[in-house]
Amino acid sequence: MQLVSVSIDKPESINFIFGQTHFIKSVEDIHETLVGAVPGIRFGLAFCEASGNCLVRCSGTDDAMLELASRNALAIGAGHSFIIFLGEGFYPVNVLNSLKLVPEVCRIYCATANPTQVILAETDQGRGVLGVVDGFSPRGVEGEEDIAWRKGLLRQIGYKL
Repeated sequence: MQLVSVSIDKPESINFIFGQTHFIKSVEDIHETLVGAVPGIRFGLAFCEASGNCLVRCSGTDDAMLELASRNALAIGAGHSFIIFLGEGFYPVNVLNSLKLVPEVCRIYCATANPTQVILAETDQGRGVLGVVDGFSPRGVEGEEDIAWRKGLLRQIGYKL
């Protein structure tokens, strides 16, 4: 067995969701869930099929996000993993609860715009996801100015009154 890390390749401002599911039906169910959760959502979804033809199966509403999803899913190459790239102006917080309710979804590893590495175990059978490195390590504990900044940001972007 070898440990492998794959860096997610994406533009800095783009958010994505990475998870695991268990059935090829997931592609259509996740697509339907996303368009039902946020009208007009732009996204690309790719799913690594783990049996049969073992293809990366794709769906979405935005060609650029579809290309990102399929390229990153192929690089990760872990069976039954999926990755969703959200178009500019769309955020995981608006779809995560709906996505978690898709019956085939087993786990969400991360939902972020941060630089991310997927940590994999690779055997002669294939690859499995061990976890992710999402962003960077903390540099300290927030102080009063940091708290004020955090609260201000949440109000500025409309998530708090």
